[in-house]
Amino acid sequence: MDHEITLVVNGTARRCRVPARRLLSDCLRHDLGLTGTHVGCEHGVCGCCTVLLDGRPVRSCLTFAVTVDGAEITTVEGLAGRDGGMSAVQRAFAECHGLQCGFCTPGFLCTVTALLEENPAPTDDEVIDGISGNLCRCTGYQNIVKAVHRAAELLAEEA
Repeated sequence: MDHEITLVVNGTARRCRVPARRLLSDCLRHDLGLTGTHVGCEHGVCGCCTVLLDGRPVRSCLTFAVTVDGAEITTVEGLAGRDGGMSAVQRAFAECHGLQCGFCTPGFLCTVTALLEENPAPTDDEVIDGISGNLCRCTGYQNIVKAVHRAAELLAEEA
């Protein structure tokens, strides 16, 4: 049995018809065409499917789409700055080479956006703790940590 749901995705109300067992990651990718949300392990371990649900990071591969009917979802496509350019977090990841293959990057960008919203000036330990739910197999994390600190600087300059 399909269910009609409405999601506010990246600021736009989107309606879709989904089976009760449709994962949010599949709804975003296949029903709404937002392929920036990546699916890695499908067990909630790697974090590359992370999106923001009402501003909080969640694993979209563990969330049924019907359970977030009416919620506000921000995907990596919705992180752009006010001018339509890259957000401070996206710019920092590019500047600091916080990505290599890029597969985990959407999840990191969403996670870090929420982290810096909650804690605008994290210590190294707070950054490491904040990103600990996201796995990267390429970078070794040093440049990701640098990117988080750089994003904090950029956001402070914008404020």
